[in-house]
Amino acid sequence: MKRLAAAALALSLVAAPAFAALKVGAVAPDFTTTAFLAGKATPFKLSDAVRKGPVVLYFFPSAFTSGCTAEAHEFAVATPEFAAMGASVIGVTAGRVADLAEFSKSECRNAFPVAGVSKETIKAYDAVLAIKPDLSDRTTYVIAPNGKILLAYTALTDPLSHIAKAKEAVAAWRKAHPK
Repeated sequence: MKRLAAAALALSLVAAPAFAALKVGAVAPDFTTTAFLAGKATPFKLSDAVRKGPVVLYFFPSAFTSGCTAEAHEFAVATPEFAAMGASVIGVTAGRVADLAEFSKSECRNAFPVAGVSKETIKAYDAVLAIKPDLSDRTTYVIAPNGKILLAYTALTDPLSHIAKAKEAVAAWRKAHPK
């Protein structure tokens, strides 16, 4: 009976939609990390990135998994579109950080940086994967230049929806803030 209850709980955590705790309008927590772009390490600080324009900050569970690879490919394809709207993209994870240099080349196609983040950062963004707390959930935030959240979206089992949601949020921001 205990096994059945545990299995039901685990299934409900996977099947139930998750909602990012940081609400639209909240200030995004700043963080600093080492990111990889085209396989090369580079410092990344969120507060520096948002000064240049909106940032699409997407959390993914782990490099080289099927959903994360598909999501990275689609963000790579969309990166020029985000750039045309004045936005940048960064993918972050608490999983498989040793693989990020290669992941940045092969799966992100040298289009945008990816970085490892601490457990504290995934907690601050409420992006902890419930079924495996050492990993990041699939959560996307769009952060305005003033540091405020424009979009908070979590959908673990639908990696490709994150790109469309982020585009919509950046486009709406751009419309309200023309160049």
